[in-house]
Amino acid sequence: MNPTMDTEPPAAPAAPASGTAAPAAETILSVRGLRAGYAGGAPVLKGVSMDVRARAVTAIIGPSGCGKSTLIRCLNRLHEALPGAFCDGEVLLGGRNVLDWDPVLLRREVGMVFQRPNPFPTMSVFDNVAAGLTLNGERDRVKLAERVETSLRRAALWDEVKDKLRSPGVGLSGGQQQRLCIARALAVEPRVLLMDEPCSALDPIATARIEELLLEIKDQLTVVIVTHNMQQAARVSAHTAFMLSGELVEFGPTQGLFTKPSDKRTEDYITGRFG
Repeated sequence: MNPTMDTEPPAAPAAPASGTAAPAAETILSVRGLRAGYAGGAPVLKGVSMDVRARAVTAIIGPSGCGKSTLIRCLNRLHEALPGAFCDGEVLLGGRNVLDWDPVLLRREVGMVFQRPNPFPTMSVFDNVAAGLTLNGERDRVKLAERVETSLRRAALWDEVKDKLRSPGVGLSGGQQQRLCIARALAVEPRVLLMDEPCSALDPIATARIEELLLEIKDQLTVVIVTHNMQQAARVSAHTAFMLSGELVEFGPTQGLFTKPSDKRTEDYITGRFG
């Protein structure tokens, strides 16, 4: 890894000229030869390469321990925060390798929602959503209030919490807490949102709300979701990656991967022969 950190991330790509449509299959993240693991152990990721399409949902599926979570944690450099962890290769965002960025600045561009809801326990609903904004220096209460409301609306939570903004975030239900965490991630307006099995701790009703939310925001934001639920991947994603033993076995349009996989291992997994 290049030890030199950039002081700021690259600017977002320029908007297309007036009257010109943005490319339908624009790539926002290019992963090239990504290896990751822990000192003294075998690599968890073994040279993964893939392109993530902009303004769409990409799902990552595979059996437990195949490297799914490690992959997305490398995309915003959370993997490196673990003792003894290493990561090398390229993850290109805006044409530059994020492995050379300042991690704090990177995470403004590439947000994360975890498996279990993790609202800040001592903060209100309002302050949970505003946390990233205040950390980045926003102090104008009017602007904060506007952004908090907008983010809660995008997370389909505003109507449920608009009268509870000063109540503790941990007082919400599990599904509401997860949508609160999504609102918190959306508030800083990232280009990419990573989601690591965001519904695994939720009941079916809360899961349906999260899936509805993904379908609503997919045209505005790039989402990469790790899921153990193949039906969920089929419902919400445009593209799906199948991983096995740290390798990317197959990656392509979701419908094609589920109905006519090109690799026998993919077929065996989605038909339940293993995993």
